Amino acid sequence: MSYIAFDKEKLVNINFAKEREILRCSRSGAFATTTLCGLNTRKYHGLFIVPQDNLGGGRHLLVSGLNENIVVNDMDFHLGIHQYKGKVIDPKGNKYLQNFSADSVPVYDYRVGKFNFQKSMLFQHDADRIIIKYTFLDKEDNLALQVEPLLAFRDIHQLTHANNDVHTDFETVENGVGFCMYNGYTPVYFQFSEPIQYQHHPDWYYNIEYEEELKRGYEGHEDLWRPGTLTAKVQVTIGTEPMNPAEIAKLYTSEAKKRTPRYNFASCLKNAAEQFLVQRNGRTDIIAGYPWFGRWGRDTFIALPGLTLAIGKTALFEEIADSMVADLKDGLFPNIGTGDNAAYNSVDAPLWFIRALQIYFEHVGKPKKLWTKYGDVIKQILNAYRNGTMNNIRMLDNGLIYAGGPGLALTWMDAVVDGRPVTPRTGCQVEINALWFNAIKFGLDLARVSHDKTFIADWEPVVADFPNVFKETFWSKEMGYLADYVDGDYKNFQVRPNMLIAASLPFSPISERLKQLVLKRVTEELLVDKGIRTLSPKDPEYKGHYMGNQAERDAAYHQGTVWPWLLFPYTDCLMHVYPESAPEVLNRILYHFDGCMTYYGVSTVAEITDGDPPFKPNGCISQAWSVAALLYMKWNIEQVKK
Repeated sequence: MSYIAFDKEKLVNINFAKEREILRCSRSGAFATTTLCGLNTRKYHGLFIVPQDNLGGGRHLLVSGLNENIVVNDMDFHLGIHQYKGKVIDPKGNKYLQNFSADSVPVYDYRVGKFNFQKSMLFQHDADRIIIKYTFLDKEDNLALQVEPLLAFRDIHQLTHANNDVHTDFETVENGVGFCMYNGYTPVYFQFSEPIQYQHHPDWYYNIEYEEELKRGYEGHEDLWRPGTLTAKVQVTIGTEPMNPAEIAKLYTSEAKKRTPRYNFASCLKNAAEQFLVQRNGRTDIIAGYPWFGRWGRDTFIALPGLTLAIGKTALFEEIADSMVADLKDGLFPNIGTGDNAAYNSVDAPLWFIRALQIYFEHVGKPKKLWTKYGDVIKQILNAYRNGTMNNIRMLDNGLIYAGGPGLALTWMDAVVDGRPVTPRTGCQVEINALWFNAIKFGLDLARVSHDKTFIADWEPVVADFPNVFKETFWSKEMGYLADYVDGDYKNFQVRPNMLIAASLPFSPISERLKQLVLKRVTEELLVDKGIRTLSPKDPEYKGHYMGNQAERDAAYHQGTVWPWLLFPYTDCLMHVYPESAPEVLNRILYHFDGCMTYYGVSTVAEITDGDPPFKPNGCISQAWSVAALLYMKWNIEQVKK
């Protein structure tokens, strides 16, 4: 039996199927996502979601789905499934499903009456194009496939409603038609591998309901435009440019051969890693999470080692790093956005960039080459922090980094409710200062090998007494762990995982004994099966469930919610403090995630889980740094075995 497979009993159970979502991507940035039974429950669900370079590069949902109708001996079998306002589901095409498997590509097995057929789909690896293949297993002369595209042509974060601005005309191409609802968009072409019939009867489907959006406190109803009906028997491709229909079958076959089968947990992680990589317009970027996140600077650098080095893609590491370096400004990387729309509100992204370079160096060596290529970037970052840069990020006289101010949330705990950060952490944050010390020490190591005497003379004095200052500022002998942040005389001693980051670094400012105590505290109060809590359950502000509207969810986001990505610094810390027992412990943690492969985001890892059992997954169905952390953990275990 396939590792990722579901039978008829599960597929016809809508409640079961809609809790499991599938995702497929191209390296061009196009993707498709929906639930297991094909019922779209989010505004982000769609068959063909594509970056629109003419509209600022954002991702837009062009094709929501297809209404598919199999006609056998003049009998109609509607395969579609939609939920309308009031939780009315019609039709219920999932009743014809017999099996779903996703070894290499997603394959649905259908039976209508006594007639059996399969439907599979995949994206062209390097283009904005999806190919859907219909394989009819039983011979039937009087058979036809009718396809009605349901179009939206909107930003993925928005909804569309019936309007009179739609371009209702169509373009005829070989074996197909093309549509473009609004000016500025790329057209969408539907082409079949054989000649088709097309009936143009444009109309709106009203009040499509997205249940998950309503649960999350957002608007959840949309109108979709149906231009007409295409009738054929064969494969169809949906793309932003026409192609030669005679090449469709060959293209599908060649693309299918490139796919890595999802035959076990490890292969699912590797496949998931590749889905975050986007190569477009001369850049290589990491998408932070599907379906709603784009490129995030902080997430990119935290995920970078796991998504590249851990799976043997060293050259890809540099491609992504170089793309990000092009956006460096005043020593900072964009947290989100690009160009004029970039937000440089991340104090830790540049320091995580240097940490990623450090892991790269540990893997490939070549310090002189690394300093030659990235030395000036490291200097820009360190000088900007020392001299002061945006968002009140600056070095104090004692060498510590201070960051933030009223209304600012600059660390990874950046949730904001009603304009106020939930965890503001203004001041000297424990992980920021540890990352700062680590960055300088790493830079000094590279500079010594490269005989950069100016850098050495400039920065050795900064770190000479730093461990003493750090300990005096953050450590409490009475508490037995590190403060989360310090602002003047105020010290916040909530038990959070940020002190774990401080203890995990190769150049940590704390002693081995303090590392052991930090690790013990984190393990006892924060570590669970699916990651690490953001706040101890003993804290009165702890929230064990991530649910409700946006304000309620954001209030819980870093107040107890579990994040798998924190297993990245946990791995480093455990491997350093307890090298002999660490592999066995990490291996147990790693395979707690095996069962996740068939729940929530199928064959990938979610952004977060609840802080309380049973640690229900939530947030993005597929998160880059979650997948990266597990690959990084697996990589470290394997290196010990060698």
